[in-house]
Amino acid sequence: MKRILMLIKKEGVLIMQKSAYFIPTINLFGEGSVNDVGTQIKTLGGKKVLIVTDAMLAKLGMAERVKSIIEDAGLECVIFNGAEPNPTDLDVEAAFEAWTKNSCDAIVSLGGGSSHDCAKGLGLVASNGGNIRDFEGLDKSTKDFPPFVAVNTTAGTGSEMTRFCIITNTSRKVKMAIVDWRVTPKVSINDPELMVGMPPSLTAATGMDALTHAIEAYVSTAANPLTDSAALMAIKLVAKYLPKAVANGTDMEAREQMAYAQFLAGMAFNNASLGYVHAMAHQLGGFYNLPHGICNAILLPIVSEFNILARTERFAEIAVAMGENTSGLSEIAAAYVAIDSIKRLSKAVGIPAGLTQLGVKEKDFEVMAGNAKNDACQATNPRLANLKEVMELFRLAM
Repeated sequence: MKRILMLIKKEGVLIMQKSAYFIPTINLFGEGSVNDVGTQIKTLGGKKVLIVTDAMLAKLGMAERVKSIIEDAGLECVIFNGAEPNPTDLDVEAAFEAWTKNSCDAIVSLGGGSSHDCAKGLGLVASNGGNIRDFEGLDKSTKDFPPFVAVNTTAGTGSEMTRFCIITNTSRKVKMAIVDWRVTPKVSINDPELMVGMPPSLTAATGMDALTHAIEAYVSTAANPLTDSAALMAIKLVAKYLPKAVANGTDMEAREQMAYAQFLAGMAFNNASLGYVHAMAHQLGGFYNLPHGICNAILLPIVSEFNILARTERFAEIAVAMGENTSGLSEIAAAYVAIDSIKRLSKAVGIPAGLTQLGVKEKDFEVMAGNAKNDACQATNPRLANLKEVMELFRLAM
């Protein structure tokens, strides 16, 4: 493997091209697996835990439930419920204040991507000092994390098992992409019982987020056989089980299979990275504070069609993975079937038709496109795009 320690520079961004594979040490699945959270923290050496979660999960009593499990294991526990959607540098500062005030030494993140990312930001500052803004980019930390267990409650972001941490810089109105192997949780827990209460709209948005992760990883310039296998299975599972989970949130088979799907998609993009869907979606989140999964879902068919030229064969394979019959079609025709399949799935689960419905303004395209071209995720997009082309992709998504 000649790529082991190779660094490449693409459009001014330094990225790794490795055959390394990043994943948490322990990953627990299945109904009731959340009951092991206290034991896992105790095994890691934690004594006083800060649960990082959001206000809704605190209101629903889920945070208190996890707190009780942790305390039953003989540990102390405090809840911080200030992780907002699209967590900011200010959220991380508030979490660090709670961490310091309560003399905590271990972290449990509870929720979806927002809670996990906020917890990752906290861990970086708690272990390394400084400000979360200091860690934007690749592997900027130098010290090990506190004991960290991620308890997932959504089936989409994969953040409970990745080395990615996305935090909004409030002064620049930009989502900072922090990619650091040290932020990978030591233990991830995916208990489908915790996902039953997700409303259909959130189920749809997070599920399409998982599909985006899988597809972008599969066509990434850093894809390899390990990431390919995870990405293709994730695509199959999302196509089959996301409509069922949206239609009936109590369908435990659908919930469990979607938990596996989003985890597999996380395995894929955690190691193959992403592309322009995420590079652009990060700007929409930073500018307008829009839901990440919905932005990805709207952008996915637009960017995918742009990328067909560079990955025709792979998009043809994606069509098959999504359950489409492409026999007798040319490779290029089969590739376009994948685009149609993505659009139909998105419409079926209730994703908005375009960015106009979300309040996006054309006057912001140039700034957002420029920022997208500097986003870490664009570096592994299979087709190069100039500023005008990225602006056009935004326009097509309206």
